[in-house]
Amino acid sequence: MFWQQESFPPRLCDNLVFAVSDIAPAHRQFTFDAIGVIRSPFKEKFGIPRQSGLMDTAEAVLELLPPYDREEAVRGLDGFSHLWITFVFHGVRQGDWSPTVRPPRLGGNQRLGVFATRSTHRPNPIGLSLVEIAGIRREQGRLLLDVRGADLMDGTPVLDIKPYLPYADARPDARAGFAAAAPDAQMPVVFGPEAEAVCTARAADLPQLRRFIEQMLRLDPRPAYQAASEGRVYGTAIFDLDVRWTVADGAVQVLTISPAA
Repeated sequence: MFWQQESFPPRLCDNLVFAVSDIAPAHRQFTFDAIGVIRSPFKEKFGIPRQSGLMDTAEAVLELLPPYDREEAVRGLDGFSHLWITFVFHGVRQGDWSPTVRPPRLGGNQRLGVFATRSTHRPNPIGLSLVEIAGIRREQGRLLLDVRGADLMDGTPVLDIKPYLPYADARPDARAGFAAAAPDAQMPVVFGPEAEAVCTARAADLPQLRRFIEQMLRLDPRPAYQAASEGRVYGTAIFDLDVRWTVADGAVQVLTISPAA
């Protein structure tokens, strides 16, 4: 149901109403350059946390691309702890959007307006992610930003970055609709002998592999319409590995961890 006009107090902008024809054609379409690209452990969409900050082991690298890879462009950024990243959902088909979507937080059973959600299927496939800055470095001529808590797929094009400002960006008293609380991440994760052995063998180059997988899977990345079923085997690509897992007796069972094909 739409709100009635009389339910809102008068505003200074009430007379600022424009017709579509008031928007010049040149101002309706834009072309942007990617200023950078994300290097991430998540090699596919499946398994990526649905919001940033849910996995502190989800570390990624933002590589700034020429001509934006100049140290002057990030001067002063080391004084901030967090960063907004504006990016493109490059793994979503262009034009694949709907005015309504089924949010996973509602079990996939209720439709809401796409603009009332953070669905990837939007008129313009643009996303916004808040990450922690872990470091800024120059390596082999490339300007790199290390970030934590990323919910970004490997190869994600980055359109812009801006520092996070607590006084302006944090609103503790804000309402959050159907997503008022963080998702329940209590699903236990159990590693089978083969999977446990791989975590041990890769401890030298991937010391947080076991914790990364545990954090990822306890969030239950299954589609909402499959969450009620158990026994199906899923595959998730991370780092250079393929993780096979299932859900049985209310727990995630990590079956195998093998080299990616």
